[in-house]
Amino acid sequence: MVGRPDIQKFSGALLGQRAIKGIFLTTSSFSREALDYVTNIQNKIILIDGISLAELMIDHGVGVTTETIYELKRIDSDYFSEE
Repeated sequence: MVGRPDIQKFSGALLGQRAIKGIFLTTSSFSREALDYVTNIQNKIILIDGISLAELMIDHGVGVTTETIYELKRIDSDYFSEE
């Protein structure tokens, strides 16, 4: 789990580069203190945990392959209407 001290170090590194935005990725998760910390600082830091990272990878086709595609059908009510 990534805690507040790691996010504080990252925030300090951003300031050292005069950056005002950053993204912190982990395959793990963030502690409550880390999540609270980023809401109370001036820098804009996006935290992406393992679950969100996996979802982004699937959504954007990064590191994944399609195995099966399912087709959904619905009834065409116009086809069955009597005129």
